[in-house]
Amino acid sequence: MVRIFGFLLALTLCGSAIAQDVDAVDPLASTEETVAAPANAVSVEPVARDEQIERRIREIMQATGWYENAGIEVDDGVVFLDGIAKRDEHKGWAGDLAQKTQDVVAVVNRIQVEQEIQSSFAPAVRELKSVARSALLALPHILLALVILPLAWFAAKWVSRGARVLLKGRIDSPFLADVVSRFIAVPVFLIGLYIVLQVAGLTKLAISFLGGAGVIGIVIGFAFRDIAENFLASLLLSVRKPFKGGDFIDVAGEQGIVQSMNTRSTILLSVEGNHIQIPNATIFKNTITNYSAAPARRSALDIGIGYDDSTPAAQEVIRDVLNRHDAIMFDPEPLVLVDSLGASTVNLKVYYWIDGHRYSVGKVKSALLRLIKKALIDSGISMPDESREVIFPQGVPVLQLEGRAERTAMKMAEHDIAETARADQQAQETTDDATAGEGDLVNERHDIEAQAAVAGTIEGSTDLLDEKTA
Repeated sequence: MVRIFGFLLALTLCGSAIAQDVDAVDPLASTEETVAAPANAVSVEPVARDEQIERRIREIMQATGWYENAGIEVDDGVVFLDGIAKRDEHKGWAGDLAQKTQDVVAVVNRIQVEQEIQSSFAPAVRELKSVARSALLALPHILLALVILPLAWFAAKWVSRGARVLLKGRIDSPFLADVVSRFIAVPVFLIGLYIVLQVAGLTKLAISFLGGAGVIGIVIGFAFRDIAENFLASLLLSVRKPFKGGDFIDVAGEQGIVQSMNTRSTILLSVEGNHIQIPNATIFKNTITNYSAAPARRSALDIGIGYDDSTPAAQEVIRDVLNRHDAIMFDPEPLVLVDSLGASTVNLKVYYWIDGHRYSVGKVKSALLRLIKKALIDSGISMPDESREVIFPQGVPVLQLEGRAERTAMKMAEHDIAETARADQQAQETTDDATAGEGDLVNERHDIEAQAAVAGTIEGSTDLLDEKTA
C-alpha cells in the first residue's frame, strides 16, 4: 500500500507540473486535461507473475478515473486491455502503461473510445476567446498593413506615371508605353506587400500563397487563352502598325475601312456599311492587304478586237483615251499589251495607274470601258463576239421557197435600218470623263466615313490606333 500511495503521489505531482507548464503557454488551455505516457518502466518484482501484473495495471487505471468497465487479463506476460475511454490519448496511455510494466511481453489494446457529448457552450466559448485573443495579437499587423499597402499602391501609381513620361518620346506606341510603365510599377507594390508579410511573420504563408497563385494563374491562363492571345496580338499590332485608322484593308477574307482597335478585336467598316469585328489574333496570323498604304493603285482592263483589225492602231487608240483622262497617272505610264489570241478576237490587256486615295477604282474602270468602246468604233475597229459552233446531227434541210429575192431585199433593208440606228446611238455617246451614272469618280471612302460618323463606334473602349491615346 505504501508503494501504491507513493506512485499515486508522484503521478499527481507530475500532472500538476505539466498543467502549470501548459498554463504558462496558453491560459485558455489550462482547463483541458493533459495526458502523458509513463516516463519509466513500472516495476513489480524481479519476476512478476500474471496475477501481479494484472492487479498492478488495474489499480493504476482505476486511480486515473479515465476508464469505464476496465478489464485487464494477463496470460504468459501478454496483457489484454478492455474497457471504454473518452479520448484517444487515454487509450494510448493505457497501452504505454501496460507495455512499460515489468515482465510484460506484449500488449493487446482493445479499449474502445467513446467521446462524451458536450452539453455546454464551454468549448465554443473557449474557441471564441481564442479567436478574440488572436485578433488582438494581430491588430498591430492589420493596422500596419492598412498604412503600408495604400502607400505602396500610390507609390506604384507615381512610378507608373513617371515611367510613362520618360517613355513618351522613346516608344512610339502609346499602348506599349502604358503596358511597360505598369510593368515597372508592379515591383513597387510587391515590395510593400512583402514588408507587411515579413513584419507579420507570414513569409512562409506568402510563399505558399504565391505558389498556389501560380497554379491558379496557369489554370486561368488555359481557360482564358483566347483573351490572352488577343491581348498579346493587339500589343504586337500596335508596335508593328501594319495599318492605321481610316486605311482600307483586306484580312481574313474581309474588306473594309479600319475604324478602331481595342485589346480584343479590330473593327472594320465594309463598303456595304456593315461593322465587322475581327479578333486581333486572327489579324496577326493572316495576310493583311493594305490598299491605303500607297496612294498609287494599278488596275487592268480586257479588250477584244477582230483579227482583221490593226493591233497597233487599236493600241494607239486605247493609249490616246488613257492619256486624255484626268484620273489616269502619267507616271507610271499606261500600257496596252497583247495578252492572248482568242477564238474570234485578239485580246488586249490594258494596265493603268490611278490615285487610290482620290479616285474610285470601279468608277474609273467604268468610264474607261465606255470611252474605249466609243473610240474603237469611231476608228472602225470591230469588237466581235466570241465565235460559237452549232452542230446539227441530222443535217439542215434546204427548202426552195418562192419570193426569195423579195425576202432578201427586205432583210437587207432591215439590216441597213439597224446599222443606221446603231450609228445614231453611237453618235449620241458622250466623250466626257464621267457620266451622271458614274458620278464624279471620287473614292467611296468619303461616303462610307460619313455613314460611319452617323452610326458611331459599336464599342466605347479606348482606340489603340489613336496616336493621342496614352
